[in-house]
Amino acid sequence: MTLEKQLAETLIKRRQISKMRRLVINPTNGIDFSSNDFLGLSHSSSFRKAYLAELNAMPSIMGSTGSRLLDGNSSYAELLEQRIALFHQAPAALIFNSGFDANVGLFSTVPQRGDVILYDEFIHASVHEGMRMSRCAKYIPFNHSDLVHFEQLLQSVIVQFPGQNIFIAVESVYSMDGDIAPLKQIIDILRKYFPQRENGYVIVDEAHGTGVFGDSGRGVVSQLGLENEIFARLHTFGKALASNGAAVLGSDILRNYLVNYARPLIYSTFMSFSSLASIKCAYDILENGNTMPIQSHVHAMTQRFRDTIRLPLGTLLPSSSPIQGVVLNGNAPVRALATYLNSKGLIVKPICSPTVPIGQERVRICIHGHNTLQQVDTLVQEIHRFFQTTEVEAKL
Repeated sequence: MTLEKQLAETLIKRRQISKMRRLVINPTNGIDFSSNDFLGLSHSSSFRKAYLAELNAMPSIMGSTGSRLLDGNSSYAELLEQRIALFHQAPAALIFNSGFDANVGLFSTVPQRGDVILYDEFIHASVHEGMRMSRCAKYIPFNHSDLVHFEQLLQSVIVQFPGQNIFIAVESVYSMDGDIAPLKQIIDILRKYFPQRENGYVIVDEAHGTGVFGDSGRGVVSQLGLENEIFARLHTFGKALASNGAAVLGSDILRNYLVNYARPLIYSTFMSFSSLASIKCAYDILENGNTMPIQSHVHAMTQRFRDTIRLPLGTLLPSSSPIQGVVLNGNAPVRALATYLNSKGLIVKPICSPTVPIGQERVRICIHGHNTLQQVDTLVQEIHRFFQTTEVEAKL
C-alpha cells in the first residue's frame, strides 16, 4: 500500500467516527460568537489607524531578516519587551513567534533533569508538547482545578523526588471551559510545603486572560496581585490584542536562559517589524485605558448570557469568563447545534473529541466587545429554540 493510500484510509476512518477536522471560512455577514477577538480590536478602526501610522513611522525594512540570535534582533523589539514587562509588573519579557512556541520553549528547557511537573489536566496542547521534550523525571496531571487532588500529588512527589524542583502548570482562564484557575489557593498550598519558595514554581498561561481581566487587561495574575508569586507567565497577543506572538514573563535569568536554550526561539526566523508594530499599538490602547469600557461591556454581556439562558442541568459550563460552552454527548450533537446556530447567522464552532475528551464535546461560545445586547439575546433565544425542537442528549 502506498503512503498516500495509507493517509487516505486514516482520514476515512476519522471521518467515519465524526472526528474529521477541516478548514472553514466564516460568512462575512455573520455575528461573531466564536473568535478569540474578545475586545473587538480586529474590528477597530482606531486600532487600524494607529497601526498604519506606526508602520509609516518605522524603518524601511519590514522583515526581521533572520533568527533573533543572528540578524533578527532590534532595539524596537527589545524596547517593546521592556514595555511589556513593565506593564505586567515583571522583571523581564521575551517575545516568541506564537504562544505554542513560547510554551514549548519554556517547558522543554527550564525543568532540569530529575524535576517534576504537576499540570492541570486541561492544560493546553503546547504545554504537553514541551513537557514531552523536557528532561524532567515525570509530568503528572491533577484533576481539573481540584485542590485536594493537587495537594495529594504534591505531597507524593515531594517524598518521591526530594530536593528536586516541582513546577505547577495552569492556565489562568481555560481555553475550552472558560473557568478561572484557583491561583491563590494553589499558591497557598504550595507555600505550605515550600515556605521559602525553594523548589516550588508556578507557571501560568494567561493566553485568555490577557486584555480581558485585570486593570487595563493585565491579566488574572495581576488582578489577584500575585505577580511576585509566579515563576513565569505567558501572555499571548493573538486573541484579545488582535496581533500574533506571545511573551514569556519572568526574571532576567529566565530570559537569558531561554535565549540560550529555547529552540523555537533560536532556530526560527523572528517575527517581522509589522507584527511587532501591531503588538506595540495594542499595548498603547491597553495603557491609555481605552479598553476598560470594552472590558466592562464584555463582562456585562457574559453575565446577560448566563442570566437569561435556560438549559438542562450540567449542559452550560460553569464559566464566569467570556468563554462559554454548551456541552452535549458526542460529536454529532454539537455539530448539529453549531450548524443550526450558523444557519441563523450566529457564528459558533463545535469543539469535538479528540480536541476535548469523549463525553465533553461542546459548542464553544465567546462573548466580545462588539457583541450587542440584542445579539446576545438572539443567541440565547436560538439555543432555546434548538433544544425545544431537537432531541439531543445533554451532558448530565
